[in-house]
Parts: sequence; C-alpha cells; structure tokens
Amino acid sequence: MNLNGKTVLLTGASGGIGSAISKRLVKEGCRLLLIDRHEKPLQLIQRELDGSRHTHKIIVADINSSDSRADIVEQAQHAKVDILINAAGILDFQLLEKQNSNIIEQTITTNLISPILLCKDLIPQLTLRPQATIVNLGSIFGSIGHPGFDVYCASKSGLKTFTEALRRELADTSVKVKYLAPRATSTKLNSNTVTELNKALGNKTDTPEHVASSLVTLLTRDKNELFMGWPEKLLVRVNALFPGIVHNALVKQLAVIKKFAQQ
Repeated sequence: MNLNGKTVLLTGASGGIGSAISKRLVKEGCRLLLIDRHEKPLQLIQRELDGSRHTHKIIVADINSSDSRADIVEQAQHAKVDILINAAGILDFQLLEKQNSNIIEQTITTNLISPILLCKDLIPQLTLRPQATIVNLGSIFGSIGHPGFDVYCASKSGLKTFTEALRRELADTSVKVKYLAPRATSTKLNSNTVTELNKALGNKTDTPEHVASSLVTLLTRDKNELFMGWPEKLLVRVNALFPGIVHNALVKQLAVIKKFAQQ
C-alpha cells in the first residue's frame, strides 16, 4: 500500500509509541485522526504536526466507553478512514495473586475487548474503501507467556488470534488485517520496576521510533504479521514448536522476576 494521502485513525495517540507512529505517518503523507483520553497531550501532538500538508484532527475519547466509540465511528465516517491502527494499551507487572481485580478487567478491556468492538463498528466503512487496512498492535508476549505479565499476555494473545481470524473472515473484501508484535519498548507504559527488570534479565529495548518504522514496513509490504527483535522473534517460533525449551528458560529466571514483582 502507498500511504501517501491515506487517512489513518490511530488510538492511543498520546502514548510513546502512538506519538512516534503519528509523526512517522505524517512523513509518509497520511492524514490523521488521533484518538486518546487525554486532551492536552493530543493538543501537543497536533501542534507538533502543524505545518504538514494535511490537517490532522484530535478526538478526545475513551475507547472503553460505548458513547466514545460511537463518536469515533461517526467522525471516521466523515473523514473516510482508510486505515485503523489499534495502538491503545495498558500494562501492569504483578504476580496474579497480588494483582488488583479492577486492573485485570481494565487490561482485558483496553487491550482486547475495545479493539475488537472498534473493528466491528468500523468494518462496514472500511469495506467501502478501495484499499483499507486494520493493524492491531500486539506484543511478543502475545506469543510467549511470561511470569508477572499473565493478564497482559492473555490480552495480547487474544488480540493475536482475533487478528488472524478476522484476516481470514475478511479475505474476500478489500480490507487487510495485520498484526505487529513489538518487544520491550522504552515508553511510559513500563514502570521503573519493569525497566529495571528488563535490565536485570538482559532484555533488549527498542525505541518507539523503531516500532513506528516497523509499522510502516508492515503497512507498505505484503506481510500479515511482523514480530520485532532478535532473539525474541526466534523465541516465538521455538515456543510454538517446543514450548518446554522456553518454559525452562523462563523458570530459571523466576526468582529474579518474583524479586522485582514484589517491590
């Protein structure tokens, strides 16, 4: 797909990855509808994008609210959206038995249920476009169950298989459905504890700009999925074929993981 002139609806636009994606898409010639719950960060991004050849619109909305989703769908209709990018997400690092029940529900809703509902509501519009794409932002943890991230893993695993199913369901339409799985990324989504855990485990961390670049690669090439990072993308394959190998490797790190989870 040639991104020049395409209209993109981006959720989670004020986050670290979201803001990097918005800036990169503007360079590709896209017109943006930027969605987030927080108005001030959205306004800041909009000002940063001023001077590009297109006018970009912000929509202050909570994707977990049915009223907000209805507003998003209505404004997307007027804008004739070509691309939906579900980038909104939350992460909570905690052992399951200690995790707050409200956070569990919020994680599943934000990372899985709301993107599903947005896709459902926007499909009638997208199928009318000559070229349309849905991109769901998942995670390497959607393919590898990692201690301390149980609910986050569940939400992203659900998003991965939902994306796969929807891709097959819409195979006879003009809509392509894609999945991007970043590894650890340096954003405010990660608490200081998660950042220190990644250092202790020797996990590499990408920049939001690198994720944005990978997203453009996924959009512009004939690819359905893109898993980021080495050796993470290898571990995804190994875990699918020989899960015991990855299981044993993570169990060896369990003492370190639990130490940070209890901080």
